[in-house]
Amino acid sequence: DDVLVVGKERFELYHSEGEKFFFHPNSAMFRAKRMLRGEPDPFVEAAQVEPGDKLLDCTLGLGSDAIIASLAAGEQGEVRGIEKSPLLAFLVEAGLQSWETGLDALDQAMKRIRVHSGDSIDYLLELGDDSADIVYFDPMFDDGIKESDGIAPLRKWAHSEFTLDGALHEALRVARKRVVLKDHWKSPRFEKYGF
Repeated sequence: DDVLVVGKERFELYHSEGEKFFFHPNSAMFRAKRMLRGEPDPFVEAAQVEPGDKLLDCTLGLGSDAIIASLAAGEQGEVRGIEKSPLLAFLVEAGLQSWETGLDALDQAMKRIRVHSGDSIDYLLELGDDSADIVYFDPMFDDGIKESDGIAPLRKWAHSEFTLDGALHEALRVARKRVVLKDHWKSPRFEKYGF
């Protein structure tokens, strides 16, 4: 069975095949440092995240993009992340609240993120029209990127059967400004769904 180990420093999830997973900010660390120096972030530019925006991350995973969105949206903004795997949702929520980066602005941005465990379509159905500024999807790539070792263990717990069918219609209803899809450049989803 999978085993959750509660340690003094962090929670660690061990897969039955021996792989270990724990929360860490991953690429959000160096991206945040760049932003704090006034440099642009490609995700923030693509999503057009502005101070005070409300962003809904429908495929939270480790939350790297949600962290960057929270930093960009600032104290008046709101970032909510939906994660289908209850174990991942628990680990990421606990990590966002307790991880210390040494950068106060980043720590505060992480603590502002609200994590919800469940299916993103179900969550979208509960929301009113134009109730978020940006709705964001970042499903697991069908073709994994070999250089992305930081999220490799995530594949063991992630729900890879994600589809935009049904979710896109609801996302377009909920998003006041835009719907963003992040995917592998070879992905057929861009053409299939009209991005």
